[in-house]
Amino acid sequence: MGNGRRVTVISAGGAARAGISFGSALAIAISWTEHHSILWAIIQGFLGWIYVIYYAIAR
Repeated sequence: MGNGRRVTVISAGGAARAGISFGSALAIAISWTEHHSILWAIIQGFLGWIYVIYYAIAR
């Protein structure tokens, strides 16, 4: 752009990915502690924060 203006784009994508990753890791840790099953840990890792919230409500 030849007019000398700068445009700054701020993305929340990195923070969102970090939150999703943390939610998945937390779900896997909780699942492993409860079930000692790799299959359940993988499934609940994909569910991420949904499983973490469920666990918090159910316990």
